[in-house]
Amino acid sequence: MRWSSAFIPTLRDDPADAEAVSHKLLVRAGFVRQLMAGHYSITPLGFRTMRKIEAIIRQEMEKIGAQEFRLPCMHPREIWELSGRWDSVGEEMFRLRDRKGADLALGMTHEEIFTHHAAELRSYKELPQIWYQFQSKFRDEARPKSGLLRVREFTMKDSYSFDIDEAGLDFAFDRHFEAYRRIFKRLSLDVVAVEASSGVMGGNQSIEFMMQSDAGEDWIAHCEKCGYAANVEKAQSIPSPFEDGEGLASPEKFATPRVKTIEDLARMEGGAEAARQIKTLVYRVDDRTILILLRGDHQLADQKLIDQVEAEKLGPAESTEIEAALGASAGSLGAVGSHGLYVIADESLRGRRDMVTGANENGFHLRGVDVERDIDVKAWLDLREVKEGEGCPMCQAPLSVRKTIEVGHIFKLGTKYSDPMGALVQDEKGESIPIVMGSYGIGLDRNMAAIVETNHDANGICWPVNVAPYEVVVTVLKPKDVGCHEAGERLYEKLGEAGLDVLLDDRDERPGVKFKDADLVGIPYRVTIGPKGLADGVFELARRATGEKRDLPIEHAAETIVEAVLDERS
Repeated sequence: MRWSSAFIPTLRDDPADAEAVSHKLLVRAGFVRQLMAGHYSITPLGFRTMRKIEAIIRQEMEKIGAQEFRLPCMHPREIWELSGRWDSVGEEMFRLRDRKGADLALGMTHEEIFTHHAAELRSYKELPQIWYQFQSKFRDEARPKSGLLRVREFTMKDSYSFDIDEAGLDFAFDRHFEAYRRIFKRLSLDVVAVEASSGVMGGNQSIEFMMQSDAGEDWIAHCEKCGYAANVEKAQSIPSPFEDGEGLASPEKFATPRVKTIEDLARMEGGAEAARQIKTLVYRVDDRTILILLRGDHQLADQKLIDQVEAEKLGPAESTEIEAALGASAGSLGAVGSHGLYVIADESLRGRRDMVTGANENGFHLRGVDVERDIDVKAWLDLREVKEGEGCPMCQAPLSVRKTIEVGHIFKLGTKYSDPMGALVQDEKGESIPIVMGSYGIGLDRNMAAIVETNHDANGICWPVNVAPYEVVVTVLKPKDVGCHEAGERLYEKLGEAGLDVLLDDRDERPGVKFKDADLVGIPYRVTIGPKGLADGVFELARRATGEKRDLPIEHAAETIVEAVLDERS
């Protein structure tokens, strides 16, 4: 491709609304353009990189025997009703109605559709199977942000395994795990595999692949000593110990005027530090009100609550509901004498005494509370977010908490979809049993952005060779000079014949403009051809990632460049 005829719309300035580095650079370098919030057009440069990411993923999927499909993006309501997710999935699903009045959805994932086709399998002899596709997905994000990292339309590789039993699922899951490891290595992404919540996907186990980045929205807890790692939605830890006082024979009410928060009570004379307070949260679970108790210095991990409390609807109660249930406003709430409400307490409160909590009377609290003596706790659950420095649950070493980008997620679905949707096969005994399934996803757009987040400098993107839109740019400093022009054309042809992806910068622009554009776009190798170099019998080869430059004798330049590029391919 010649730069003079290519569509490479580079920009001098960052987009006004961009925060993530990948958002800024992918727009400035001409890889994407925003159509509307959460929807991006992929330009020719971006599409070349996306195709290379797709090719790497496809190669690794085929290594584990996966077969490629292409399924529709638009799905009928009835198929989602069979799995129960038409009602359980919230506003994230795009829903529409056709001219005949039929309810439809734009697929945010394809478990239901692949399960529908798996229902054609009849016998255990047809298993195992691994099916996959590359397809657009749609999710009505409330706040799309960070360019390609949180969007409403995106391209995903989703694969699905179908087995006769849990042992088969374990094997398919492990094969995908290793395939994902190879994929991310080839994409030059340094990832950590972590325990995760399965969320709306369901199933009994899932693993996320996370890349550390300030642009991420997920937090993970990680132990450097033993390797334990989990999303904070799932992570456990050993909380910092706290020594309780002797306590009182029974709770004692005391005045706390103008105290509205944990922090207010900690600052008040005669109050209590956060670790000695009981935080009381009021939640609506379907049609009933429940109380959630945490230590005052701990935060609720919402996903832990969702995963452990079965409910169609779950969320914080409204202020009017709180007052009706407890007779007080937020800031004075407690579970002592909890008016018959169901109480769930975090495990960190088990055995605690001499605690302070709200008295369910505005402006008053109770001190000397013994949790197990004074509160009728119905369930003890791990509900809190882990914190930096708390003990690892495996080896007690301090945990670090990191901000990350999720670049892949794999799930053990079991029979969540096959059972209600009738995807059954006959086993060796002739009995009909549901197929045991797994689901495995990688977002292509997000991975392209993640690569930029970890491969850039002040001048632009530094693409790894494996995913670069072009591997080499041949920069002709004076294209109107016959010698420069002919030398550039010859090298361009030789590199192309050797199988390299080459861009010839034949524009009639100043050298500084060409160099800045090449750095911004991030092509791994730049060859500079100019009158001075020709007079000396050399081309200059520059490596984008390191800035290293060296002169190559013209007669051996093509071979040297080809060797350098091939050494970096994988």
